[in-house]
Amino acid sequence: MKRSTFGRSSLAAAVLTGVSVLIMGIAGVGASADPAAAATDQSLADYIAAGRKAAPVAESGSASGSACNSGSGAGSGNGSGNCFGGSGSSSGLSGGYASDTVGYGPPMTSWLAAFGHGLMNPDVAPPGANDWSCKPTAAHPRPVVMLHGTWMNAYNGYAYMGQPIKDAGFCTFTFNYGRSNLVQGGGLGSVLPGVMGTGYIQDSAKQLATFIDRVIAATGAAEVDIMAHSQGGAMANWYTKFEGGADKVQNLITYGATHHGTSLVGIGALGRAINNFGIDILGFIEIFVGHAGIQQTIGSDFVNQLNANGDTIPGVDYTIVGTRYDEITNPYDLTFLRPGPGASVQNITLQDGCEQDVSDHLTIMYSPRALSIALRALDPAGHPNLECTFNPWLIGGGGQL
Repeated sequence: MKRSTFGRSSLAAAVLTGVSVLIMGIAGVGASADPAAAATDQSLADYIAAGRKAAPVAESGSASGSACNSGSGAGSGNGSGNCFGGSGSSSGLSGGYASDTVGYGPPMTSWLAAFGHGLMNPDVAPPGANDWSCKPTAAHPRPVVMLHGTWMNAYNGYAYMGQPIKDAGFCTFTFNYGRSNLVQGGGLGSVLPGVMGTGYIQDSAKQLATFIDRVIAATGAAEVDIMAHSQGGAMANWYTKFEGGADKVQNLITYGATHHGTSLVGIGALGRAINNFGIDILGFIEIFVGHAGIQQTIGSDFVNQLNANGDTIPGVDYTIVGTRYDEITNPYDLTFLRPGPGASVQNITLQDGCEQDVSDHLTIMYSPRALSIALRALDPAGHPNLECTFNPWLIGGGGQL
């Protein structure tokens, strides 16, 4: 029977409303005046230690849902064989792709406004990015590759920072990675056109490797610098460790990155504890948040492998920025890295020296202070000073839309 236009419109409206409420609800956690007391990586790890192993799953080839690289549906749902088992449970097939931007969106100072524009215009570039004729200068010899986070895209990730970094004399590039649909395990959010970064993070790291090779070929540079938000930081870290990026990256600058995973406001930690009792709750949650979302929970196979041989690699300079009001990467200090041999790490809490900047996980990319930290990391001599202004949770832009 043919569905009515009203039915389709109602469904679309319901999905959009539901996802919007979810986003607002998550972001709203950051509205409290005082950030929650920070737990430590070890305390959370101790709490969920027994839940790090997956709950028992059905045998290979069962109808429990599989997630293998072949995309054939073969293999078990726990990420065995050629599968990327992010949580010890995976729903949907592997798949997804990366895409170039087309055209440009307007500059934005507010995260909320930029997110809305990015949903409706999923393929546009942020201002200042992707001038493929740009050539690095002696003063700024490395192009800057900018990576968005989960459920974001190239535009709304850098609608604020893109142009100022280009104006500072850098060649800047970005793209949409981890584009996957509901069947491919992208989660509920992937039904919206502007939601990217939902596919397996290992797949996205391969997409990044291809993109950086293109940037190097076009610019003639020997290396790049990377700026990354949220999942983008962990994905870039994976790229440097496992996808040949170690000799191609000088600076890695991350904001709210899930380097050591996140409790997902407690959902991930609780889910792993439940998994230990044989109930595959994380597999159910993955239907909503997607492969990448569940891979970023504390104790996932992805997080464990990412840090198995240390947080860093030699030769890369790390600038790691976290905010006390981060409601997504929490506890927020899980984003910080411990320097290994041959690596330089600067861990920065955004509020140190600037308490009026109460940026949360989302609005940190629309914070003047966060931008000044990036410019200082990219060019310490040219941009030695850090800005300090009010920047509120959720809205950003100094409270203006």
